[in-house]
Amino acid sequence: MTNNAPPAQQKWARRLAERQAQGLARKRRIVTGPQQTRMVVDDRQVISFCGNDYLALANHPKVKSAMTTAAAEYGAGAGAAHLVSGHTRAHHLLEEELADFTGRERALLFSTGYMANVGVLQALADRGDVIYQDKLNHASLLDGGLLSRAKMKRYRHGDPADLRRRLDTEQAAHGLVATDGVFSMEGDIAPLREIAAAAAAKGYTAMVDDAHGFGVLGDQGRGTVAAAGLGERQIPVYMATLGKAAGTFGAFVAGSKELIETLIHFARGYIYTTATPPAVAAAARAALKIIRQDDARRAKLHDNIRHFRQCATELALAIGGGDTAIQPIKVADNQTAVAMQEAMLQAGYYLFAARPPTVPAPCLRITLSSAHEHDEIEAMLTALTKALPHLTAGMPGATTADADVHV
Repeated sequence: MTNNAPPAQQKWARRLAERQAQGLARKRRIVTGPQQTRMVVDDRQVISFCGNDYLALANHPKVKSAMTTAAAEYGAGAGAAHLVSGHTRAHHLLEEELADFTGRERALLFSTGYMANVGVLQALADRGDVIYQDKLNHASLLDGGLLSRAKMKRYRHGDPADLRRRLDTEQAAHGLVATDGVFSMEGDIAPLREIAAAAAAKGYTAMVDDAHGFGVLGDQGRGTVAAAGLGERQIPVYMATLGKAAGTFGAFVAGSKELIETLIHFARGYIYTTATPPAVAAAARAALKIIRQDDARRAKLHDNIRHFRQCATELALAIGGGDTAIQPIKVADNQTAVAMQEAMLQAGYYLFAARPPTVPAPCLRITLSSAHEHDEIEAMLTALTKALPHLTAGMPGATTADADVHV
């Protein structure tokens, strides 16, 4: 870029050059064909270990059939917001079924998980209120807190004792405590019982973003809240997405009648956006039915998780996370993470190189699916140890304080 370029473009160019020099440049890949473990990425046949389609429902015949049938009935789009003319019977039935599945009075569909989290916090928090959030919450929760008129404060990652200490000295009469159920990059599960107890002791409302727990954890895949033995009384605000384990698109919030009516009246991310296509809602209904009934699919996923962790431990890889589909492998620096991603792509495996500010320090974010086979997991890990010798047990030069957003 020349010095004659407008000042704004020169600023953009400098920022992009800085990202490139730091090994933080982002690059989109082009996928050909459906989302599944064996896919085509940048015209290369690979086995994917980086999607969020945990139960392999995105390409399930029943889910696709439900979508095409509904598209023939309803057309391609909703045409308007839910509060105008976009709320179809397909949407309404899905909301009722999600409410029943989560054991709550009502559910409300949002176009995306990002819009749901921003909309909820903006609607429920007001000037003079306070929002407490885990340090490593998803970007949408953090942005929602920043965009609300409340004061936002953050407690140490997964540390309910730190949350309690902060709440003990808090002066605000009204507040929320928000956390991921499963953290999207780390793969660990929030200590929900302790967090809910801390919020209740202060009289604050607890909210869980269960994007990565819904469908895969708890009885019938009812999520982290159910797995922790909690319900609406302890966690009044439950949000989850439909684009991960459910394999489709969109998000929902479930809770009391009063909560849902409040969101309908005050959540700008719900009020001022077009509803998702009815065909997507129909596909999500088909996926939810499979989630409720197909325990074998969930069992296969958890078997794959156990097998991955056992093999990775035997290979002395520095794995993080917990017993979830998200299994990060720690690496030394940003450049190494990118080199690892590229080397594995050449070897036929698609992994995601997560780097700051998405995470505190670089890692390879590996995700598992019920469609993976043990031999595929073993072959991927073998290729990783051969092609990428720079794995390290440490994450030098970064702390959780460095992480501001998650994708």
